[in-house]
Amino acid sequence: MGRRERPVLVYDGDCGFCTSSVRFMERHVPTSAEAVAFQFADLDALGTTAERAGHEVLWIDRAGRVSGGAEAVGRLLTDAGGPWRPLGVIIRVAPVSWAARGVYRLIADNRQRMPGGTAACMLPAAQRPGPAARD
Repeated sequence: MGRRERPVLVYDGDCGFCTSSVRFMERHVPTSAEAVAFQFADLDALGTTAERAGHEVLWIDRAGRVSGGAEAVGRLLTDAGGPWRPLGVIIRVAPVSWAARGVYRLIADNRQRMPGGTAACMLPAAQRPGPAARD
């Protein structure tokens, strides 16, 4: 896992809420990251697993370091710069980071109930409909 040209944001492409959130990010948050659904990513090359990617959004920086959940969101916002940068930094600093982790987990655990969420969001990644190759 050498250096990469740009960071990668890995999300659950089977989850409607996750996909909608990434589409919003692509339209409104000027990050340098490439967004890729974990179902289509080379997770080994990215240094992560399908289990982790199905559990939380992941940020893989240019050096190959993997951050997940609220930390990943904070790193994405920091990378975007401008007015997003202070929010990204604040999300990653205690005590705000503690609350951010709790809110992230609450949303992630209930994403099937969120706007755009589907029943597939409740299933373990291996049981979700979609591409058969999830290795």
